[in-house]
Amino acid sequence: QVQLVESGGGLVQAGGSLRLSCAASGRTFPRYAMGWFRQAPGKERELVCASSWSGSRTFYADSVKGRFTISRDNAKNTVDLQMNNLKPEDTAVYYCAAGYGTLPTVDWRYWGQGTQVTVSS
Repeated sequence: QVQLVESGGGLVQAGGSLRLSCAASGRTFPRYAMGWFRQAPGKERELVCASSWSGSRTFYADSVKGRFTISRDNAKNTVDLQMNNLKPEDTAVYYCAAGYGTLPTVDWRYWGQGTQVTVSS
């Protein structure tokens, strides 16, 4: 079992930046792929970005390429999401997830509780 706790959400103006963090505890963290999902009101949850367990492979949704960066520190059991040049359409609840598999096809098994990101225009 893996427990995931997100932090760092908040309210920011368009063009601003936020950094989300996810702290993992429980079973061996480094062997999991890690990802960030988001869900906006009335929309389905979508994969924003993901990192392989080694960090050597990453995946980004087209909508965030060049603006978002995922990074993980297996020694600290953390995975971060740096979000730059935020847009109002980035407003959503962001979830950290852990799972097995090869990017981008991962069996996402564990989820955090989510953190709200609101971007004002």
